[in-house]
Amino acid sequence: MLYEGASHLVAGKPLRAFDLIMTPANARHLTERLSEMRGAVMKVGQLLSMEAGDYLPPELTDILARLRENAYSMPQGEVALVLKNAWGRGWEDDFERFSFTPLAAASIGQVHEARTKDGQHLAIKIQYPGIRDSIDSDVNNVATLLKLLRLVPKDYDISPLLDEAKQQLHQEADYYAEADSITEYQSCIGDDSGFELPSVDSSRSTAEVLTMSFVPGVPIESLASASSQVRNQIATRLVALVLKEVFEWGLVQTDANFGNYRYQPDQDRIGLLDFGATRHYSGDFITALRRLMAAARRDDLSAIESHALELGYLRADEVKQYRQGLCKMIRTVAEPMRQQGPFDFGRSDLSQRVADQAISLRLHQRYMHLPPTDILFLHRKFGGSYLLCARLRAQVDIGALVAPYIN
Repeated sequence: MLYEGASHLVAGKPLRAFDLIMTPANARHLTERLSEMRGAVMKVGQLLSMEAGDYLPPELTDILARLRENAYSMPQGEVALVLKNAWGRGWEDDFERFSFTPLAAASIGQVHEARTKDGQHLAIKIQYPGIRDSIDSDVNNVATLLKLLRLVPKDYDISPLLDEAKQQLHQEADYYAEADSITEYQSCIGDDSGFELPSVDSSRSTAEVLTMSFVPGVPIESLASASSQVRNQIATRLVALVLKEVFEWGLVQTDANFGNYRYQPDQDRIGLLDFGATRHYSGDFITALRRLMAAARRDDLSAIESHALELGYLRADEVKQYRQGLCKMIRTVAEPMRQQGPFDFGRSDLSQRVADQAISLRLHQRYMHLPPTDILFLHRKFGGSYLLCARLRAQVDIGALVAPYIN
């Protein structure tokens, strides 16, 4: 920054702190340093992207995009040390092959593929050392950096997002809880041959290492080039699964990231991955959500407002303008439910219109009111599922799928 400032002075250019800090070289260095903080940065970035959308400055959007593309991974020696602490010396003797290059790197850990000498094909999730102890301080440090660099709009209160990021990271860092969630989810899905879940290898799982059977398949988004029949069928099955999670099981895997789905064309089966953010929903909550969705499907703004209050979307002292704006946004979100016949996700601009309405509510009116955490997690699930349907350019009869649950 000092070097850039001197250059500006010599050239007679005005000095602006933001311009001096966010040069291309400095942005690259900043991204490299942020990538080493891993969990906190990725989670705050994810939530910011979900909530603020296109309102974020391009400098921050570019940094977040590079972080997603070039996630930091542990050096081989660090991976080996974590496994030695978990499994003891000589752990490698049990394996025919262990790939030290991760299949995927996420906010809390990374996943490695391995095959044991007795033929088991495994996916091994390894937690970044010390990540659980650093979550709160890392999130606070990221927030401080964003404020110092003015990378977040000044009228945007990110404190609720920071609390949410900490809560999500702590939940995802509990590998014992994730193992329990896999088992519970498997009992719910039963013998449905259309889906495959990993099974947990308890003998090789600890607080820092989660060992599971390997779920094969191609990335779900690769089906974007498949026939319309395949795309529509897969999208319909995934939406139907979401509705079962919410309305039948009350158990929701709340992260609809594309990377959490695999497609197995030979078996016409969908592989489901990553249950670190699985959440339970009470019967009372589901009943209230059902009432809100039914009101939105009827296009009844008065009933939408009443049930939005019940769920915590609105507070009793909310100004009229905000009440009306939020209810109209909920009505917009429900468009696919009201349409007769299949909704064409590939041609719809619905997500952009919803984002524009949200920005108007939260920023243009200088208002920031996040709904309860239970709602936020469902937002992530529903929003991610919508984006996946759009990526697949699918046509799905949402109204027919929803009808049994809200009529």
